[in-house]
Amino acid sequence: MVYDLSEGGADMKPLLGGKGAGVAEMIRIGVPVPDGFTVTTQACVAAMEAGGVWPDGLWAEIEAHLDAFEERTGRRLGGAERPLLVSVRSGAVVSMPGMMDTILNLGISDESVVALAEESGSPRFAWDCYRRFLQMYGEVVEGVPAHAFSDEIAALKNRRGVEQDTDLTVEDLTELVGTFRTVARRHTGEDLPTDPREQLRRAVRAVFASWDTPRAGVYRRAHGIADDLGTAVNVMQMVFGNRGDTSATGVCFTRNPSTGAKELYGEFLVNAQGEDVVAGIRTPRPLAEMEQVLPGAYRELLDTMARLEQHYGDMQDIEFTVDDEHLYLLQTRTGKRTAAAALKVARDLVAEGVIDRATALRRLEPGQLDQLLHPGLDPDHGRTPLTRGLNASPGAGVGRLVFDADTAAERGAAGEPVVLVRWETTPDDIHGVIAAQAVVTSHGGMTSHAAVVARGMGKPCVAGAGDLRIDVEARTVSVGGTVLGEDDVVTVDGSTGAVYAGALDLVPPQVTDDFTEVLGWADDVRRLGVRANADTGPDAAKARELGAEGIGLCRTEHMFMDAARLPVVQAMILAEEPAERAAALDRLLPMQQADFEEIFTAMSGLPVTIRLIDPPLHEFLPDLVEQSLLVQRLEDAGTTGPELDDARTLLAHVKRLSEMNPMLGTRGVRLALLHPEIAQMQVRAIARAALAVRARGLDPHVEIMVPLVGFAEELRRMRDVVVSTWEQEVPAGDLPYSVGTMIELPRAALVADAVAEHADFFSFGTNDLTQTTVGISRDDAEGSFLHTYVDAGVVPDNPFASIDVDGVGELVRIGVAKGRTTTPGLKTGVCGEHGGDPASIALFHEIGLDYVSCSPYRVPIARLAAAQVALGD
Repeated sequence: MVYDLSEGGADMKPLLGGKGAGVAEMIRIGVPVPDGFTVTTQACVAAMEAGGVWPDGLWAEIEAHLDAFEERTGRRLGGAERPLLVSVRSGAVVSMPGMMDTILNLGISDESVVALAEESGSPRFAWDCYRRFLQMYGEVVEGVPAHAFSDEIAALKNRRGVEQDTDLTVEDLTELVGTFRTVARRHTGEDLPTDPREQLRRAVRAVFASWDTPRAGVYRRAHGIADDLGTAVNVMQMVFGNRGDTSATGVCFTRNPSTGAKELYGEFLVNAQGEDVVAGIRTPRPLAEMEQVLPGAYRELLDTMARLEQHYGDMQDIEFTVDDEHLYLLQTRTGKRTAAAALKVARDLVAEGVIDRATALRRLEPGQLDQLLHPGLDPDHGRTPLTRGLNASPGAGVGRLVFDADTAAERGAAGEPVVLVRWETTPDDIHGVIAAQAVVTSHGGMTSHAAVVARGMGKPCVAGAGDLRIDVEARTVSVGGTVLGEDDVVTVDGSTGAVYAGALDLVPPQVTDDFTEVLGWADDVRRLGVRANADTGPDAAKARELGAEGIGLCRTEHMFMDAARLPVVQAMILAEEPAERAAALDRLLPMQQADFEEIFTAMSGLPVTIRLIDPPLHEFLPDLVEQSLLVQRLEDAGTTGPELDDARTLLAHVKRLSEMNPMLGTRGVRLALLHPEIAQMQVRAIARAALAVRARGLDPHVEIMVPLVGFAEELRRMRDVVVSTWEQEVPAGDLPYSVGTMIELPRAALVADAVAEHADFFSFGTNDLTQTTVGISRDDAEGSFLHTYVDAGVVPDNPFASIDVDGVGELVRIGVAKGRTTTPGLKTGVCGEHGGDPASIALFHEIGLDYVSCSPYRVPIARLAAAQVALGD
């Protein structure tokens, strides 16, 4: 359970953690590092599983390694002569900077501080180490609030009239040690332990415990790190950057982590310890200035940086200390970087011959590419959020608050930037979403309507900001004691889920040549095709620009929500006679045709899958409650005549069409079979659009998709409607097309062999397939229990964000296998939100789907993820 640092290496990272394995590897290649040992991640996991009780023999093993450590150094932990001081530091397998705990200078005491002062010739240095140890140990191990110590330092500096900690004298520091002991006693009720081995035991226990702190848990969830990995604990001999003007500490990167440029990047402080740099206690100096202060150590550091980057073949993040002009490295790890920097570093390292393209692709984080495709906030803005919700769609937007879609559309059309704030959006709000710079909802989740539509348009969205109190009548929103109205400006950061009062500066997207070239490498190796979900010509054009190989889902009903078309759609729904309905459909047909022409033009030469109308008809009518209230207000006001009659008639239609569970009601193929004239109009529009663009020399590839099929007979009958209508518009064999279905019901997957007899392709609609399989209402669950389930480990992930492998994933597997028994070579894809999720893409690749389809701005993510899973074969 414990290894000397000299016994490890880079290949032992799962056991020794990133820090321990990195230090061990540096020892192996001859880089100067302090001596020490590592308590393994397995020991931490065993302790966690036992409720904090250590495995039998762990402490004895630690003491045995400490004995050997003391023998090697000729020092004794806390000794009155030649004292050994150590650092106790966490070391997770996956880097989690700043999330877990560290204790420095352990082993200093009333006896050893005297010996350290004599040995170093600097009493001030020795007492500075002592006060630092009490401060860190008291906070990390004994739970004393950090401010209790920092307040005392600030008070002492104020009394002495000095600005910096380094201005305090040895007498001041001696006084501070006594003060810190009193502070700790006041908060804990007992004196801090003085036995250095007992301090070490408690410190190791505290580092183990830091794995389960709330901040570490939040970080792991945000970065997809497993909760059961545990952390190693590294016990290393202290080297001192605070020994005086010949000593220093610092952090550096072998390349610029913001831009990826191969240039000097880092900071240091003379006469300091590591936490001074990262905690902002003092203002660090640029690394280049170290050449004038400590030239020998500076040159050695540059040589070591180059050596480590070459050895690891990647940009390194390095912590170092200079102890009396002697350089020591305390840590090296793969440096975290922005998306722009990641692409540049990958491209440059390949060009330099350090790594090959496959290695470069494997190292990139697909989700990080979002940073490049949406405007974002300047990370140094320093503002406190007004509220936080779910980071449903990345990017940032600034605008004046509006509370309904009509106002958003009107003011947006006038050129005014607006942010649409709603309890939740509906399809009726689509025009407002289009016009807004960003969308904020107080209800809903990552795959709510607002989130899905916003992502499809590349608009920032914060969903489920539950502490927002929206008063639509008063046109205000309140959070705590802050009330904002329609003239107030807010900034929405969809990448973090934060909403700020006022206008913050935005950083434009950073699509570069590096982006284009590296994604080209991905295209060369992936097997899965990547299409986009897009409903308009501009969305389709953007998707193609971002590398989409076609449209996997075009939702025709979104086209109905345009302000000019909605009255025609409503007239069609409310028609009492077939002739009236036919007339309304005749008016809609050229509108739909124009939309399809735009999409076919943008995607010339590539397939376009158009889904026939899916939602129930009542979604295109006013809300039942709102219409009931309107009728009530008219009646209360004594209104008579056509206005009241029309309102009552509309209310009757809304009541007739409303359903208790519309998601499982009269929608999709069911609606089309009840009202085939709607589907016939859409097929005519598709056919005429395809013929029109072909006449202009373009190359439309048409795929017509029937939604919500559960029975093979539904698809057989609907296919007859589509084929007969198409043949009325297109001469036989003159324009190829295909007819398929969206598999979004468990039954369809289970009887896919029968369904496939009437299908040219399957597209799995995993959003609805997840709802109907798991029995969870997407919007309701994400706003209530689902996040609790994920946090508590009831489910591993949000099944609407990353596919439920054992349930929904198994249905996809069954559907593909059964469908291909009937129709060998059946083309299969997925068009739910999972099509842009890297973890889900891995499953789809393994199952053997032909393509995934996702929001346009997730196309690059899918391209890279598909390449990575192909490289893993």
